Amino acid sequence: MRILGLDPGYATIGFGVIDKTEMGLSAVDYGVIQTPPSETIAVRLAMIDDAMTSVMKKYGPDCVSIEELFFNTNITTGIKVAHARGVMILNAIKSCGQLYEYTPLQIKQALTGNGRATKQQVEYMVKMVLRLAVVPRPDDAADALAAAICHANMSGSTKREVK
Repeated sequence: MRILGLDPGYATIGFGVIDKTEMGLSAVDYGVIQTPPSETIAVRLAMIDDAMTSVMKKYGPDCVSIEELFFNTNITTGIKVAHARGVMILNAIKSCGQLYEYTPLQIKQALTGNGRATKQQVEYMVKMVLRLAVVPRPDDAADALAAAICHANMSGSTKREVK
């Protein structure tokens, strides 16, 4: 099974692609989608949709795992991230039809066994679980891989869907 993990944002969106097989988990690729702050939110949302379409076509995931929003004190930023997350969710459903959402607590619990784990603990576990030489950077990509690993741990299947 191929899983695309997403760490939502509107300036920087993390993505991480993993394969789950009988042999375990392996990283396929990871990185970020970035939008320029000089553009309007509408243009940035269109850029996110175009980039998501490219990622979906390139990697052909069987499913998408996305982190649910956690609002802190900046509601203006939260609303923009919510808009971007909506674009990502719509693109995922239209592209592959399988979307799974997890809270930050669920993701941390699935990776470390502790829902209150630190960012460094999660990044370390991403590195170890995927047998990577270094912690993935930027941290948005590591968070996206963590979302993908979370779904891999919650899902029993290892089969690739025929599309």
